[in-house]
Amino acid sequence: MRYFFLIYALIALIVVGIFGVRGQKFSKPPVRIFPDMDEQDKLKAQKPDAFFADGHGGRLPVAQTQPRGFNPQGEKSIGGIPEYEFGGQTGYYYTGHVGDYYGVGMPEELKLTNESAAELIRRGEERYGIYCAVCHGASGDGNGITAQYGVPVAGNPNAKLNAISAETYPDGRLFEVITAGKGQMSGYGYNIPVRDRWAIIAYIHTLQAAKASSK
Repeated sequence: MRYFFLIYALIALIVVGIFGVRGQKFSKPPVRIFPDMDEQDKLKAQKPDAFFADGHGGRLPVAQTQPRGFNPQGEKSIGGIPEYEFGGQTGYYYTGHVGDYYGVGMPEELKLTNESAAELIRRGEERYGIYCAVCHGASGDGNGITAQYGVPVAGNPNAKLNAISAETYPDGRLFEVITAGKGQMSGYGYNIPVRDRWAIIAYIHTLQAAKASSK
């Protein structure tokens, strides 16, 4: 037993001698068994970088891309979508609220006709497939691909968009949830333009109507 403690103390002394004690300063980089994220492949603003042939870390935007807020000649759109479409305005169209209450129905700003309403729903189906179906399922049943990987979406009754009631989730509340998120769902206010959020809501109503007609 005595030799065990001697060997243990010797090993501890060697470890401390190699790695040092907490707070100790070295002139050379320490020995790291697990480097973790001490070194990362990243660019720092206004710093040189040997990764590029010219040694410049700062790069121009990728061809045919445009940083938000830096549009040429004072233009206020990105790919034809006005920048303010991502929010920051007031009123039902931008917030989903009418005063202190959630609004109901499609906003007047959409200027819907029979033809444009059908186009809005088609747009909503496309956007829904990109942003929503992965969790909420293609039919809005809450059984998206994420449920197969242990994400408990299907067990949440609010995830079943085809079954939630208009009384519990009026249009304005749906808009707010898409914008700001709720529970495990992150907000999409910085990803989905305002008009597309309303398009998704319009498509959700078609899923609800389809489920109701199948009963």
